[in-house]
Amino acid sequence: MKAVRLALLGATLVVFTAFARQVAQPAAPTADSVVAELKAGNEHHTAKKYLHPHETPARQRELASGQHPHAAVLSCSDSRVPPEIVFDQGLGDLFVIRVAGNIAGQSELGSLEYAAEHLHVPVIVVLGHQKCGGVTAAVEGGELPGHMPSIVNAIQPAVVKAKSMPGDLVDNAVHVNVAMVVDQLRGTKPVLSEAVEKHQLRIVGAVYSLDTGRVEWLK
Repeated sequence: MKAVRLALLGATLVVFTAFARQVAQPAAPTADSVVAELKAGNEHHTAKKYLHPHETPARQRELASGQHPHAAVLSCSDSRVPPEIVFDQGLGDLFVIRVAGNIAGQSELGSLEYAAEHLHVPVIVVLGHQKCGGVTAAVEGGELPGHMPSIVNAIQPAVVKAKSMPGDLVDNAVHVNVAMVVDQLRGTKPVLSEAVEKHQLRIVGAVYSLDTGRVEWLK
């Protein structure tokens, strides 16, 4: 009888342990749920009604042992477009790569590959913005000092394409530049392209309005 009770107790502990592990390890977020969360966060920013999630001391201590961001964002370095505020996110929520003109050079590609391969983010957002200085410089042309020409040269193909479009050239070039970087990332082998093909990763484009604070999601 005692042996039976011990066996039942052991089985109960096994079941409880398995249940506890399931509770402690929630399902990984999907691309749909992440994009929906980012859209909701941007609505908070637009209305200036922030939730300010994940900013507690407990969250900071939790992240000391590792990070599990649910999205990567390749955005412009412009001080007016901080992704964590634009999307109302907190510590450990976004893996952010910032570079003037939101271009994707070797370092940016490597960082995004790390986010996809090792952090398993389901979404990468390429975030451009209204009145981008890098795009404006590419439109205006002229000589630039130092290493700045490397940024303008990367944006120049978007400017050339935008010249055939009606409307404001800088605004059109901002949108085209984001779309071209999205296409570049989707075709970057082997890590990003394979993750996209296996439906493990979604790469989307977006443009932020300095006037309204709203993010326009590109198709």
